[in-house]
Amino acid sequence: MISAGELKKGIAIELDGNIYQITEYQHIKVGRGSAQVRLKLRDIKSSNTTERSFQANYKFTPAFLENRSVQYLYNDGDLYHFMDNENYEQIVLTVEQLDQAINYLKEGLSLDLLTCKGEPINVELPVSIELQITDTEPGFKGNTATGGSKPAKLETGLTVQVPLFINTGDKIKVDTRSGEYQEKAN
Repeated sequence: MISAGELKKGIAIELDGNIYQITEYQHIKVGRGSAQVRLKLRDIKSSNTTERSFQANYKFTPAFLENRSVQYLYNDGDLYHFMDNENYEQIVLTVEQLDQAINYLKEGLSLDLLTCKGEPINVELPVSIELQITDTEPGFKGNTATGGSKPAKLETGLTVQVPLFINTGDKIKVDTRSGEYQEKAN
């Protein structure tokens, strides 16, 4: 069991039959009342976030997650196929399990698969991914890096806002946490 004082950002806990990862932690002490802990939690299976408050003496059950190095192979409708890099076993995840991660998956991408008790739960994407622009309006002479922005469709189907000087065929780095353009890739 984990006490409220041992909690920190990134720890996985079991709560109400679900596995949550702590994304924000706040210890609150108000006047005469007892101390409380306010947590922002992300459901690992569904990626939904929620906020909950607990008494400071509440005990949490730790969730033991394992990371396995996998490579994305292909998708077949709503099923996404990955290969374990150690034993070459194929693992299948659904759209619901992957949620927003499907916007960044391209064939051959190496990433970590989160498992709990041997059951695949979700994937952990790298912080940034290089993707190619498949469609965007052309840039014009005089467009600068600090000017406006325009929508650009990427090879995975995701649309992001990019600077005006970016053209179709260019490769860019995209932040997988926010879905925003970072920089032009070499």
